[in-house]
Amino acid sequence: MEKKIEKPLASAILKILRRLVRILLRNGVSFRSFEELAKWAYVDVAMREFGIEGKQQSVSRVSIITGLSRKEVSRLWKMETALDTVNLERYNRASRVISGWTNDSRFCDSNGHPMDLPFDVGEATFSDLVKVFSGDATPRAVLDELLRVGTTEIRDNGNIRLISEAYVPFNDAPGLLSILGTDVAHLISTIDHNITGSGEQPFFQRKVSYDNLPAEALCRFRQTIKVEGQQLLEKLNRQLHKQDRDVNPLKGGTNRFLAGVGIYYFEEPFGEAYPDPKEKRGGRK
Repeated sequence: MEKKIEKPLASAILKILRRLVRILLRNGVSFRSFEELAKWAYVDVAMREFGIEGKQQSVSRVSIITGLSRKEVSRLWKMETALDTVNLERYNRASRVISGWTNDSRFCDSNGHPMDLPFDVGEATFSDLVKVFSGDATPRAVLDELLRVGTTEIRDNGNIRLISEAYVPFNDAPGLLSILGTDVAHLISTIDHNITGSGEQPFFQRKVSYDNLPAEALCRFRQTIKVEGQQLLEKLNRQLHKQDRDVNPLKGGTNRFLAGVGIYYFEEPFGEAYPDPKEKRGGRK
């Protein structure tokens, strides 16, 4: 390494990379492809965020702070990455429709529960729901997506029922990889804010874990997280839904922020997450 990385940072990077490399190798991504993306990210962040106040960022400065040649910096800065906007937009649209279905009184019964909706005939229809909460997406396309991931079902009378208030495309690898990018990025941003806050209010960041649990204890804990975690997210969703200006155009306020909360469960055999550095690593030559 050109510059020695402090041990805590190096340790953190390796913990992240072990998980990431596992996904990359499983999806056939070579080191050369990963290296190209990493270099592009270095140049992009350096260009946009590490300039000198009052001066225009230069290729020479980016070359110095990234360790890449000026020629390489120029080449990478002119490149566009293949961002997965299709899967991200599909995720956002589906989530907005579900949120509207569970929070907007026009699509809920007197008890506040999501109603079964006819597709396009009636006072409150699925088509109306999509038009309000999903922009220019067609109602049929949104319904097909929600049916595909098991979030909705069509009843015998033809009405559409919401059976899950969470859009998680478990059977869709591209969709899950898109979520990997957004959710992990948010977590890293939160930790970065708390590291560099310099007096600012830290963001909420908590975790509970134990490292000597029997297998028999996990099933019950998974169920607890599934039920209570979902209840908390639904409560927070209702609060944010009332403040979102896409849903409430007359809502005032200044600036525009993205904010939210993520809850996740983790489980792995002890030792897999933090392997012993002294352990001999074998393999075929």
